[in-house]
Amino acid sequence: MKETKPWVKPALELGPVLLFFAVFMLFRGEEVNLFGREYGAFILATLIFVPVLALATLIQWRLTGKLSPMQIATLVLVVVFGGLSVWLNDPRFFKMKPTLIYLLFAIILGVSLIARRNWLQMVFSDALPMDAEGWRKLTLRMALAFLALAVANEIVWRTMSETAWVYFKTFGLPLILFVFLMANAGLFRDHALDKDSDGTES
Repeated sequence: MKETKPWVKPALELGPVLLFFAVFMLFRGEEVNLFGREYGAFILATLIFVPVLALATLIQWRLTGKLSPMQIATLVLVVVFGGLSVWLNDPRFFKMKPTLIYLLFAIILGVSLIARRNWLQMVFSDALPMDAEGWRKLTLRMALAFLALAVANEIVWRTMSETAWVYFKTFGLPLILFVFLMANAGLFRDHALDKDSDGTES
C-alpha cells in the first residue's frame, strides 16, 4: 500500500459529507432551477455530493492503491440511491441509504460470526491486533451497533424534519460511532496481542 500523509484519508472521507452539509444549509428553504427542474436544498446537495464522493474515492484509491469493502459498498449505494433521489426529485431514497448500508454491514458481520470466518479481523487485524476472542466480541458488538444505527436512521428521517436528519447524518452518526469505539477501549486493551503473537488463542 502506498504511503500518504495522515490527514489525506480523513479529508477525503469527511470532505464530501461536510460539503453536502454546507450546500444544504446555504440553500435551505430555497428552490433552485437546474436543467428546467426545480430542486430543493436537499436534492441540490445530493446532486453535488454524489460525484464529489465518487471523485474523493477515486483519489483515495489512486493515492493508497486500495479501498476497503465498506468504502466500495458505500459508494455503490450512494450512487444508486443518490441518483434515484435526484432523478425522481425525491429525498426519501437518499435518506434510506444509511439504513441499507448499516443493515448490510450488520448482516455481513452476523454471517461471518455464524460461518466462523471473522472478516472484520481479516480486514483490520494489522491496524488493530487482537486475539480471536476479542475479534469475536467486537464483531458481535459492531453488528448490533450497525443494526441499532439502521433503526435510528429510520426513526429520524421518518419522524423529524429534513434539517434534523441532515444534522443527524453529518454529526450525529459519526459521534455515535466515535463513542462506540471509545466504549470498547477496554476490549481493545484486554485482548491486545503482543507483536510476536499470532492471535490464534484468546
